[in-house]
Amino acid sequence: MLEREYQALLIRRLRDRFLGCFILKNDSSFMPGVPDLMVLYRNRWAMLEVKASEGAPEQPNQEFYVNTLDAMSFAAFIYPENEEEVLDDLQSAFERRR
Repeated sequence: MLEREYQALLIRRLRDRFLGCFILKNDSSFMPGVPDLMVLYRNRWAMLEVKASEGAPEQPNQEFYVNTLDAMSFAAFIYPENEEEVLDDLQSAFERRR
């Protein structure tokens, strides 16, 4: 499965799981390495870097952005092999009170 195919499937799953969420696609040409998706849900946000598979290569700066943004709210690499774990962690993060 290509990354764009998995990303489209993932967006549908996110919308089904987090009803009423907004999903924004980021422009890597504007900020190289920024995660692919921003998920806005209630008063929370998350960033997801979508990969076609666990072994897919990372681009420069991606690990930096995921780590930095995760410290601010929630960010993760997501691919088919870890999808359920990441979505469960995301749900927990969205449910936590600040």
